[in-house]
Amino acid sequence: MSRVPPATASAEPALPEPELVRHAGRVVQAATAPVAPAVTRGSLADIPFDNAREAPGDAVLSRKDTSGRWNDVTAATFRDEVLGVAKGLIATGLRPGDRIAIMARTTYEWTLLDFAAWAAGVVTVPVYPTSSASQTAWILADSGAVACAVENVEQARLVTSVRGELPALRELWQLDTAALAQLTAAGRRIPDEVVRLRRAALTPDTIATLIYTSGTTGRPKGCVLTHGNFFAEVDNATELLHPVFKARSEEPASTLLFLPLSHVFGRMVAIGCLRARVRLGHAPSIATDDLLADLAGFRPTFLLAIPYVLEKVFNTARATAESMGRASSFDRAARVARRHGEALAAGGTGSVALRAAHALYEPLVYRRVRAALGGHVRHVICGGSPLGRELAAFYGGAGVEVFEGYGLTETTAAATVTPPQAPRLGTVGRPLPGTAVRIAADGEVLLAGAQVFGGYWSADGGVRPASADGWFATGDIGRLDDEGYLVITGRKKEIIITAGGKNVAPAPLENRLRAHPLVSQCMVVGEGRPYVAALITLDPDGLAHWRRMRRKQDLPLSRLIEDEELRADLQQAVDDANSTVSRAESIRRFAVLPVDFTEMSGHLTPSLKLKRAAVLRTYADRVEGLYRP
Repeated sequence: MSRVPPATASAEPALPEPELVRHAGRVVQAATAPVAPAVTRGSLADIPFDNAREAPGDAVLSRKDTSGRWNDVTAATFRDEVLGVAKGLIATGLRPGDRIAIMARTTYEWTLLDFAAWAAGVVTVPVYPTSSASQTAWILADSGAVACAVENVEQARLVTSVRGELPALRELWQLDTAALAQLTAAGRRIPDEVVRLRRAALTPDTIATLIYTSGTTGRPKGCVLTHGNFFAEVDNATELLHPVFKARSEEPASTLLFLPLSHVFGRMVAIGCLRARVRLGHAPSIATDDLLADLAGFRPTFLLAIPYVLEKVFNTARATAESMGRASSFDRAARVARRHGEALAAGGTGSVALRAAHALYEPLVYRRVRAALGGHVRHVICGGSPLGRELAAFYGGAGVEVFEGYGLTETTAAATVTPPQAPRLGTVGRPLPGTAVRIAADGEVLLAGAQVFGGYWSADGGVRPASADGWFATGDIGRLDDEGYLVITGRKKEIIITAGGKNVAPAPLENRLRAHPLVSQCMVVGEGRPYVAALITLDPDGLAHWRRMRRKQDLPLSRLIEDEELRADLQQAVDDANSTVSRAESIRRFAVLPVDFTEMSGHLTPSLKLKRAAVLRTYADRVEGLYRP
């Protein structure tokens, strides 16, 4: 099996320019040639065994002990653990092609079980640890899972409560009660050769995992991703993001993963790190204090994040400065960082005055922002939704280069990524090497490439093709600029058509508003209405800081949401968002809700996407109120 060389200090490779196709003066297609050789044999299951053979002493993972200390796990140790658990799975009767569900937070055990299942020839099925009983039952039943591993007793009880609906489910293991150690003990009599033969039977075309979509408009669908899909994704991404995965300094590359392994984004990076032998740690808690402590202890060189995390770090830094009476100084530093980041993205360094101002704020502000990320982070891979040009420029100016990407579960994560040698703020980059992007006549983004899945899982074990012509229709609306950079403007099904016939993409407005420290969630409305309006929920941390600064801690929330001062601050945020669109697309009125949209309330998916129909049903009266005189 061909593999990515281990991370070494080497020069960045020259990357191919995308081939562009124009129609009527506009770029309608961009395609980038692959930079990694196609894998023609073997599977992801071979990665731990290849690593142990080639570099047995390399630290490929780290795990935190009960005292909070991070301990490295060598390639040889991880191989032995994968082998032990794989033999245990075989001893329990799991056969090649069987499905095993994993329901847990982002932990070492998740990744260990993932690779062990592959070594046993088994297909893994992620389940979000926050899923409801009905969501869990649907995924387990539809996938035909014969075994399920959960993290704790609460999840075990949840699966047990729906077990009557799951005739195929034979095994239920609880990870925090040493289930993997028990599996390893159960498999001691299984010869190593049995696992080797199971691995040898796998090919790049073998199904590796079924990842279920978030289900914003209906039942989640199982995306069938093969071992070859992941190889095409991670191998080309590793070569493209050379500064991230292949350290050019004495400090080896490493990352702390805190996004869900249930999501394809986190899963892809975990596989990519093991493939490139980049030290990987897991952070199960994203509570602010827990995550900051893990970042400080692990000290990663790069991070995988969604915009929310970077927004939170920025807003927390500003709130701290405001509490110290230094808000205006922070705002000046932020403006300098954005200008410096813009200059760097354009290939320059800015004026002498700009460089002097940047040097002034480096120890006062920028170093502290980097310290919040662990102190050693120099790169962030950001996806899930657009970060926004201003925030990307700020982090670039503060010494953290952000690589934005765009992709879906169906494309094994990224289909486009910011190229390190040629960043372009405000876009989600160019096609990942080996990928083609096409813009349909109606503006829909179409994708093709070896990492694009073959279709959706059918409960009878078959695969329903997702396209007939090799181009996957994403449902997103976008455009390509003159050099093949992609800009996403919204979701096709979410386009709002006002009474005046104006088409409005809600996502740009919502993303801009969500970046404000006071705003948790925002949903733009206006279908068939005379103008666009919005429902806004409040961020608990941002609101707590606002209360302290304005001495309104005792004001009940029911009165606070109508407070003139709060509404004035929110109106400023709305005005800022409106400045990015035309008058006809701008938000004219907004309502502040007393509760947040959450997954438990049924208004967000496990990946934090809005369930718009559910929000409209729940808050129909509030929406109507936005259109009354």
